[in-house]
Amino acid sequence: METLWAPWRLDYILGPKPDNCVFCLPEHTEEDEARLVLYRGRHNFVIMNKFPYNNGHLMVTPFRHVMDLAALEPDEAREMMDLLQTCTTMLRQRFNPQGINVGLNLGEAAGAGIREHLHFHLVPRWNGDSSFMAVMSETRVIPEHLHSTYHALKPLFDRLPRAGR
Repeated sequence: METLWAPWRLDYILGPKPDNCVFCLPEHTEEDEARLVLYRGRHNFVIMNKFPYNNGHLMVTPFRHVMDLAALEPDEAREMMDLLQTCTTMLRQRFNPQGINVGLNLGEAAGAGIREHLHFHLVPRWNGDSSFMAVMSETRVIPEHLHSTYHALKPLFDRLPRAGR
């Protein structure tokens, strides 16, 4: 069994939590860049993870505050899968990863950091991306700033058709 070490996430785990759900977005888009929202669909949105495991760590999340996959409406689930496919294509285009982890953690026992609001993770992976830095010094190298990644990915999402809510 392999172990994924992520000690840099301890700040998130132990740090203060907002009173409101971080995935419940306001109707307006004024905060989208600050919140790292890349795309708003009809039922779901794409957002970057502020505490990434790797560059390009994205999440696909329904607008509706729902915590169970089985509770999604058919249109929400279809659009979610469409966005997961689109994100996979865009991550390959921008980062040329050798693999992509796509996952969903349902419930706290399954590893959901925010269990109250369903969200899929997409994490680009490269052979050797858990190099000696992570193993020997508990340090993860994220070579690109979050905002640089956002500005590189945003034009790709801006090309998608807007499906107003």
